[in-house]
Amino acid sequence: MIKVKRVYDDIEPDDGVRVLVDRLWPRGVRKDKVDMWLKDVAPSDELRRWFNHDPSKWDEFKRRYFEELSRNPRLNDLLMLIKNRGNVTLLYATRSPYNNAAALKEFLERLVGRSA
Repeated sequence: MIKVKRVYDDIEPDDGVRVLVDRLWPRGVRKDKVDMWLKDVAPSDELRRWFNHDPSKWDEFKRRYFEELSRNPRLNDLLMLIKNRGNVTLLYATRSPYNNAAALKEFLERLVGRSA
């Protein structure tokens, strides 16, 4: 199962492997709250700045981000975690529900669904 939650939220037993998927380390977060940091699966700086969590850009952001992800070799690290470890929680820092972790979850679920 793939979950998405803010890195600042409490750790729960069913989180499984907690993977930070932001390009920048969030302020005030201790390293022990994160099992793995995959900043290379975050959107490019250019895309991140263009989007700026604007809901009106959400669909176009996802389209561009999914294009980036389809060429990203580090995505295999996440796919292997999901396949071998079960629960994976994608962590993000922003307060906005329009964030790269939510988009990444959608992308991964499509991939996992195709291979099932």
